[in-house]
Amino acid sequence: MSAVIDSLPEISGVDASSAAARAGLLPRDRIIEVNGVRPRDILEWHRLVENDVVDLHVSRGRESLDIVVERLPGEPFGARVSSAVFDRIHTCDNHCEFCFIYQLPKGMRQSLYLKDDDYRLSFLFGNFTTLTRFTEADLERVLDERLSPLYVSIHAVDPHVRSEMLRNTRGGFSLRWMKILLDNGINVRAQIVLCPGVNDGDVLDSTFCGLLEEFPSLESIAVVPLGLSRFNTESRMRVQTEDEAHQTISIVETWQQRFLSVLGRQPIHLSDEFYMVAGLEVPSADHYGEYPMLEDGVGLVRSFIESFEMRGPEVVGRADGFFAAVDAPNPSAYVRPANPAADSSLRPASSVSVSISKRAPRSEKAPAIVTGTYGAAMFRQLLSVAGFAHVPVLEVSNEHFGGNTAVAGLMTYSDIVRTLRQFGGENVYLLPDVCLNEGVFLDGETVDDLSKEFDIEVIATSGVALRQRLAGA
Repeated sequence: MSAVIDSLPEISGVDASSAAARAGLLPRDRIIEVNGVRPRDILEWHRLVENDVVDLHVSRGRESLDIVVERLPGEPFGARVSSAVFDRIHTCDNHCEFCFIYQLPKGMRQSLYLKDDDYRLSFLFGNFTTLTRFTEADLERVLDERLSPLYVSIHAVDPHVRSEMLRNTRGGFSLRWMKILLDNGINVRAQIVLCPGVNDGDVLDSTFCGLLEEFPSLESIAVVPLGLSRFNTESRMRVQTEDEAHQTISIVETWQQRFLSVLGRQPIHLSDEFYMVAGLEVPSADHYGEYPMLEDGVGLVRSFIESFEMRGPEVVGRADGFFAAVDAPNPSAYVRPANPAADSSLRPASSVSVSISKRAPRSEKAPAIVTGTYGAAMFRQLLSVAGFAHVPVLEVSNEHFGGNTAVAGLMTYSDIVRTLRQFGGENVYLLPDVCLNEGVFLDGETVDDLSKEFDIEVIATSGVALRQRLAGA
């Protein structure tokens, strides 16, 4: 199964005085062919327009035009496209009982229900793939174009457990692709979604053993908790208990030491939620290295604390692979397109600035912080130590999704409105941008809607940004 995204890529911008501008290429032109090839995605587009002479066949309104772009030596092409995938997203044909998309309520934005399993989006944006739809042709392209790193969902190494969890017989043997990728120098960042009573305990022990024996060159292994909403219909799925969280931490620490003793490095990282459920402090900054799995909640709390307390640099999700390559020579000449499956991944690909319509100058009201249940305790402790104990922290209980959805990124408009009305203070409410996708909440309302009733200020989900705002900078 595939999802149509865009049959023709559209030009979203043309740089002034560039090769594309001289040739007459315009925004909103739709690309039919480049050098006789119909590009499938932004990877192929970028490769095709690197030629000194680029023959374009474009659609402009009701016309079809041939445009020849001639580049000077070292000159960038100078035009951007609006999408990352032009043909079809490879959608997921697994039926995992722990899949959060199956636990979404009806009536939300349609894009939230798209399940992708596309290796291209894995490389471009860090979306996870199970490799159950991976083919020989996909492998050939990944190796030829060095599409590295890729992000792979493992969950279990035992073929029977993995195929059962994915509810897909191909899941039992699709990790063979990962071994070939690793053997050919492709970096892989792995993920294990831990489901209590299914792949924790002895199964997790067995999984780490198998990874050390069969896949020792994995760059990182992130262990993240099952996300459970009140709409879950799977009887086996439940929230991990405090005792189980302690057991998981113990197993992970044991295998971290084993990996370190065998390999001289340890790639295993545990998501912050396990420490929160267990009532333990998250590890120190040196435990996380360069925070390779930050966008999956691994080290997010520690990174925020270090940034807020001015002890370390601001750490954000890294731009790897293709985007790092095209951004490095001339960052102003390239704008990263939107992830077409960002909604369904429920993890931000990058921070997006948000503007409120007819926004007034910064409010003189006292600030109050709006955050999820997991973040509330951390904020109160941070603020107390830093001399901001007077700043209210409003804990948004997630009744929209329910379950254990307690992170700030899953806060919805309806829950935030309920919380602010109950608080009833005369404050300016600091809202983290992580709960917004271009100004829109997961339940479809906008930050503009929220600002009609409350004084809202959207700030970057960043420790240093919050401290500067509280200090009046």
